[in-house]
Amino acid sequence: MARRSPTSALTRAYQRSLKALTKAALGNSRRVAKQVTQKVRRAAAQQRKPPPGAGDWISGMALGPGGARGYHLYRPPGLELKRGEKLPMLVMLHGCGQTGRDFAASTRMNRIAARERFLVLYPEQDRVHHPQGCWNWYQTRSGKADREAATLIAAVDQVNLLYPVDRERIAVAGLSAGAGMAALLASRYPNRFRAVAVHSGVAPGAAQSTASALGAMHGHRVPVMPATAVGKALGAAAVGTTLPPMLVLHGDADTVVAASNAANTAVVWAAATGARPGPERVLQRGKRHPMRVTDFKRAGRIYVTLCQVARLGHAWSGGAASLPFSDAAGPDASKLVWAFVARQFRQPAAA
Repeated sequence: MARRSPTSALTRAYQRSLKALTKAALGNSRRVAKQVTQKVRRAAAQQRKPPPGAGDWISGMALGPGGARGYHLYRPPGLELKRGEKLPMLVMLHGCGQTGRDFAASTRMNRIAARERFLVLYPEQDRVHHPQGCWNWYQTRSGKADREAATLIAAVDQVNLLYPVDRERIAVAGLSAGAGMAALLASRYPNRFRAVAVHSGVAPGAAQSTASALGAMHGHRVPVMPATAVGKALGAAAVGTTLPPMLVLHGDADTVVAASNAANTAVVWAAATGARPGPERVLQRGKRHPMRVTDFKRAGRIYVTLCQVARLGHAWSGGAASLPFSDAAGPDASKLVWAFVARQFRQPAAA
């Protein structure tokens, strides 16, 4: 009878161990994959879930030169429109690391919309187009920023067709990267927006690429804005066209986007609209952070309002407590934005 070699026995033992290890690894991989899938599904379901408050949270998708982008439209509850009545609309652009739902929950703009009867559109950046969910406001040299802006206009147009939007009363506001894209939209499509609000954003014209955007965020790039360069810096659409009035909000303790961008933004926009600064005043409500406010006027009309908030970091001023990029101790930026926007809606278009 043939004897089994020690080598064969070792080989069989090794194969049995390898098979057991493979089976265990596959089982563990399946469990991990299942857990990841469940987390992704829960996260997706959470984003589809309406933010706190009454009203409709309507999802949609728009196609444009920059690809497809999803959006959510907030519609106040109990709307009973008169025959032919149209509603104002505010476009809200979130910052990096946020979604439309996150931005709605942080700013609580829907609460104001329900009281004042206006629609709120929350476009949402796709992680395919930016891994951190930032709007590509800075890639003007490559054309990506303009394609993305055109896609956002497509979303606005789609909502205009589907819902009772007053095309003459549309404004745009944004935080951080959303602020950069809001300014880009207002400069590229000045006739589409009656007002623009930028919170914690980089000065328009300070960046044209990823590298220059980082420098601008740190305050190392200051846009040079002589009168002859305004049109070129802000886009050909600005030449011969009056830009919509702008509200600038920024915290002086912002370590992500340098606070110097606030004054630079105001100066750039004022130069483009021919407005001049008035005296600075300090405002404070209760125990909230104080802010320094400067109005830039032309012919008695405000074209730029600059609000520099003390002790505010890179966060939505007066936002919901405990949420990221939100500081409840600051003055209520949502109220400030709507008050500024509503004032422009009541006036003739800037000329």
